[in-house]
Amino acid sequence: MRLLVVEDEPMLAGAIAEWLREEAHAVDVAGDGEAALERIAVHDYDVVVLDRSLPLVHGDDVCRRIVESGSGARVLMLTAAAEVTDRVAGLSLGADDYLTKPFAFPELAARVQSLGRRARPAVPPVLRRAGITLDPALHRVFRDGAYVPLSKKEFGVLAELLRADGAPVSAEFLLEKVWDEHADPFTPAVRLTILKLRRKLGDPPVIETVTAVGYRIP
Repeated sequence: MRLLVVEDEPMLAGAIAEWLREEAHAVDVAGDGEAALERIAVHDYDVVVLDRSLPLVHGDDVCRRIVESGSGARVLMLTAAAEVTDRVAGLSLGADDYLTKPFAFPELAARVQSLGRRARPAVPPVLRRAGITLDPALHRVFRDGAYVPLSKKEFGVLAELLRADGAPVSAEFLLEKVWDEHADPFTPAVRLTILKLRRKLGDPPVIETVTAVGYRIP
């Protein structure tokens, strides 16, 4: 999934981003509300982890503008305020979930994963197709019952192909969802990752190339 972390405390923002990257997500970071809105206008995020108290543009306004834009991004709002009235206020703006600081990183990751499923057409928590089983929560992949060790990028690409439910997925979409904003649009990273996936998943091959379109698992 493609995520945006909006947090003005650099150490916390970096820690959140690093934790979520370890979960095989592509993560961008913004340190204020204005930078967040600039990125949201360019990238198709699945989930925005949004601190409520932000400089330049307040988190409430960022949340409101995400909702008004019609973006499919889900919003997980972070706040230091633990009062029920504060949580209700955030949710009333259109936030999909609310987490009070300090929080446990595993809980943050679980909530992000849950919101990510809601950001797209419904798919089961565990993805299965063509003898492949992928568990996003446990970060495990099996083919015909045999464990397949994958890198974070390989895991992310395979997850997107499985979520497509047989439909072709373009290299551009995979680059958007699995890599981050620093990825070179002309990089061969997607093609190379597909080659590695095919080798690790073994025979018979399950990932097809659809000429001039992308890749799919039929």
